[in-house]
Amino acid sequence: MVDGAGENAVEATLSRLRRLDARPEPEPVPGAPLTLSDLYRDHRMRMVRLAVLLVDDPSTAEDVVQEAFTGLHRHWASLRDEAAAVGYLRTAVVNGSRSVLRRRRTARDYVPPHQVNARSAESLAMLSAEHQAVVDALGTLPRRQREVLVLRYYGGLSEAEIAEATGISRGTVKSTASRALDAVARVMGSRA
Repeated sequence: MVDGAGENAVEATLSRLRRLDARPEPEPVPGAPLTLSDLYRDHRMRMVRLAVLLVDDPSTAEDVVQEAFTGLHRHWASLRDEAAAVGYLRTAVVNGSRSVLRRRRTARDYVPPHQVNARSAESLAMLSAEHQAVVDALGTLPRRQREVLVLRYYGGLSEAEIAEATGISRGTVKSTASRALDAVARVMGSRA
């Protein structure tokens, strides 16, 4: 059974970040084609925040997002519409974050065990102290569980959209989210 307090804390923290991303959409100019600059201006910070929640480092997150936009630029001619572009960016950010985490895990294997990877001041400043416990608990989750929770509560995606972005089935999304919320509740409960 999912602890309601753990789920509420995750939802509150990631909802707060989602509100930071909310800003009025610019008025579209009738007949004007969508440009890559428009997408960059409207969605860059949202993608950076998504990547920060997945890789836990602002500079690495910005690199991941820049790579996603570079990939979008390479495929710009075959773009169907803005929704497809945003979906492409989101998937590219998730996949780029996975790659970063794989490289980080490999590099960590070569670091002596007594060295600790401290969080940067920038990443700590991004969240208020009251929400830091949730982000710390997210950091203890396995990659897939963290991705599902971030995409669900921060990204506001449906189960189908999460399944598409991560390449797993909808049923796996549901069960992974449930296990992740249980794990977050246990971690937060043990630290309280």
